[in-house]
Amino acid sequence: MTVGWPDADRILADVQAPSFPDADFPITAYGAVGDGRTDASKAVRAAIEACHAAGGGRVVVPEGTFLTGAVHLKSYVNLHVVGTLLFSTDPADYLPIVKTRYEGLEVLNYSPFVYAYGCTDIAVTGSGTLDGQAGWDSWWGWFHQCDEDFTDLRDQSAFGVPLAERVYGPGHHLRSSFIQPYECTNVLIEAVTIVRSPFWQVHPVLCRNVTVQDVVIDSQGPNNDGVDVESCRSVVIRGCTFDAGDDCIAIKSGREADGLLINVPSEDILIENCVMRVKYGAITLGSDMTGGVRNVFVRDCSIGGPALYFGLYIKTNSVRGGFAENVYLRDITISNLLKEVVQCNFHRGEGDTGPLTPVVRNVELRDVTVGHARNALMLRGYRRSTIKNFRLVDCSFTVDLPSTVQHAALTFDNVTVNTHPITDVHQLR
Repeated sequence: MTVGWPDADRILADVQAPSFPDADFPITAYGAVGDGRTDASKAVRAAIEACHAAGGGRVVVPEGTFLTGAVHLKSYVNLHVVGTLLFSTDPADYLPIVKTRYEGLEVLNYSPFVYAYGCTDIAVTGSGTLDGQAGWDSWWGWFHQCDEDFTDLRDQSAFGVPLAERVYGPGHHLRSSFIQPYECTNVLIEAVTIVRSPFWQVHPVLCRNVTVQDVVIDSQGPNNDGVDVESCRSVVIRGCTFDAGDDCIAIKSGREADGLLINVPSEDILIENCVMRVKYGAITLGSDMTGGVRNVFVRDCSIGGPALYFGLYIKTNSVRGGFAENVYLRDITISNLLKEVVQCNFHRGEGDTGPLTPVVRNVELRDVTVGHARNALMLRGYRRSTIKNFRLVDCSFTVDLPSTVQHAALTFDNVTVNTHPITDVHQLR
């Protein structure tokens, strides 16, 4: 099947935000006090239960600062934040453990801060702030303590240990995502501001029909990816601003043995009218993409900043494997980047040391203007698996250094580098 820009409008038409009954359930009606000190967790839970039991509506967090632990949404509930929802730094407030994912691997771990499992028609909306209170003396400090746990989890995945035996939480240091709908349908995240996130910030897993719009991401701790779409279908991300501590938008689909077992790609994703300023990849595919990624469209976005590395970052290797196909960028303005405009490098990380051969094909950049970058391209495939059908059309790059192109089929149409027209791949080197 031929895939192209008409599919972006198909995705836009297919993805519809959920609607909710016109009924409000203020958390203050259930005992919440907005003084930033009084624990409002029970009031938030009670409001969600009442809203769900009544058939749905808005659970309203009004003006004020409301301290809480984990928030678990239910179907037909819109968590509408006007003031500030301030999340506890006590790990005990994120128990009991729940089914979640950590860097592409399934695990029973501390609850994400805002979590939903198997729900339909859910939302987090409003003009307010979700404040995770993360810092180096709490969640971010776990960045230096998680290696042993993650190694154990990877071993459990590799040896097929069932999920019921992958129990982490207390005594371990795997951080939770901030907002995670898991196996949900019809999801809306809209207009809120997210600060001081513990880990990945908006992380839908195995979801369908997801809208993330007008969200402000302003958290630059370790691994503070902005939006991680993992094994999801039909996703629109629009009008968002990213100052993230890692990739701004990352498209993923599970990792290694778990990725092969579950084998659900991320597909039909539209990203438009976003601003991406910090930190690694503006648009990243991988590195946890063993289940594959297809049909990703990015248009009318502004990218760049003094601490942003890549415009498009496709990261995999023969340990992660997977495929990335039908990736289209159009009408993109890039001010400045520390590294390449596009890096697609099969030799990164563990390199060519595994049994899974990655595939990347049909990638197009059209009407992309770059004010400054270190390089235009780093494309490094394998001899046995070349990067196929990579196209540059009507693009202009200003760069400091030559590009690297190895085992990649690259074509040009009206492309300039440092004002010089490019007609042959050797002119990039």
